[in-house]
Parts: sequence; C-alpha cells; structure tokens
Amino acid sequence: MTVTAARTAPAAVQMSVVLWLAAIGAGVVEALVHLLLPEPPTLAQLAARFGIYAVLTVLVLALRTGRNAVRWTVAVLLGGIGTLSLVAEPVSWLLSGGSPGLFLVTAEAPALVAATLRVAHLVAVFSALALMFRPAASDWFRGRAARQLARTS
Repeated sequence: MTVTAARTAPAAVQMSVVLWLAAIGAGVVEALVHLLLPEPPTLAQLAARFGIYAVLTVLVLALRTGRNAVRWTVAVLLGGIGTLSLVAEPVSWLLSGGSPGLFLVTAEAPALVAATLRVAHLVAVFSALALMFRPAASDWFRGRAARQLARTS
C-alpha cells in the first residue's frame, strides 16, 4: 500500500507520537524503578499499570490515522487525567510540608531516579500535547474529517 502525501502526518504529529511514546516509556521505567524502593508496587499494581500502558500505546499509535476523536481522546486521557495522576502525589507531599531540598539531600538513588523520570515524563507529555495542537497538526486532523464527510456525501 502506498502512503500518499495527503495521508502522511505532518512533522508535528509525528514528533508528538514519538514524545507520547517516550512519556509512556518513562512511566514503564519509573514503575520498574519503584521495585527498588522500600514499599515496592505489588504484582497486581504492576500488571494494571502495564495493561494501561499497553492500551495507551495503541491509542497513541492511532494518532497517525488522523482521526480527530483519537487526538482528543489522547489529549484528555494522557494530557489531562494522566498529568493529574503524575502530579497528585508530589503536590500532596508538598502541601503536607515536604521539602524538595531535603528530599534531594536525603533520598536514595532509586527515589532520585524515579523523580527524574517523573519530570521527564511530564516534559514529554506537555511537549507532545502542544505539538498535537500546532496549526499544521490541527489542519491535518480537520482535513481527514473533511475527507470522510466528502466520501459519505
């Protein structure tokens, strides 16, 4: 099957997919690093997390189809709910009096690696989200919807 220029995702969408996959990868590695912490996740927790990551990976790869509904689903699930799940724990820790400076001085290596992965995860999410809504990306997603309407008319 030949891919035509009209069906090829613009660079912003392609890079967004790469960054979404990087964010998911950071989440996978962070989950594995948590096995080294004093209170590691259970096998059931890991299985649930990896199941979610598998579904999200399929969803992110579906962005390349140009379906606007997929773009909005990714934006809400990963950019919205996913971001809240990433920041809820650190924000509640800060609100309860946690000290970032003290954490950096006293934390063991696995905790520092997990925190670094969390930051990388968030940077990838925000970057992917922004790219997904760049003008060229929006035009491309809207163009697919217009092509589908034209075919059904």
